[in-house]
Amino acid sequence: MKRVLVMVLLTCGMTMGAQSNSDLIKHFEAYYKQMQKQGDVQGIINGLTHLNVLSPLADRVDTLAYIYMREGQYVQALNTIGIDKKMDDSDMALEVKAISLKAVKRPELALGFFQEIFKRDPNPHLAYELAELNLQTQQIEEADKNITYGLANAKDDMKKAFYETQQPYEVSLKSAFMYLQALSLYNKDRKANIDGAVDILDAAFKESPNFNLIQITKNELLRQKQMLQAQAAEEKK
Repeated sequence: MKRVLVMVLLTCGMTMGAQSNSDLIKHFEAYYKQMQKQGDVQGIINGLTHLNVLSPLADRVDTLAYIYMREGQYVQALNTIGIDKKMDDSDMALEVKAISLKAVKRPELALGFFQEIFKRDPNPHLAYELAELNLQTQQIEEADKNITYGLANAKDDMKKAFYETQQPYEVSLKSAFMYLQALSLYNKDRKANIDGAVDILDAAFKESPNFNLIQITKNELLRQKQMLQAQAAEEKK
């Protein structure tokens, strides 16, 4: 009799628990939709977090991580989605991992995810990201491949944004690739290739006269050239 009573109580408890969980899921689904309607980003994050605890789904996890990324909360995005490379990663998951890892200054890890995105959807904008990351990790030959692809495929209406000034600005994507081409040439020989790199920068500046970063880089290269010339003159004395 006692055993029967225990079984009945356990069954009732499990049924009530299932109903309670289902009710909570319905509640937070409604809450999530309402937060979307109101445009309340923190509310959306809260709703998705509760839903992922109650009933984790890959699509929902990807969406939550993506929202964190869009809000500039890159560490939270990575903590949500992880940094492991998975064969079944969605396009959204790859984008979150790539951009967030780049933002937290892990270019060597970000590179692999950008490469996978490029395999799925090759385009000049992704080629720029790859070229930049390859230069940062001193993989010059790979960077040159990306730059060559970008220069060949960048359209006249394609733009690249830069943020080193207080007011962000855009330049043609082609001139942005020329900027990277100059950096690549310079990195191959930081003494012999200064003039060649400056020539490329000058050509890129004609393409995009508002390209502030070119002027900064050119000034630095010319400063280094003057230092090398001064050192050479000193050694001759």
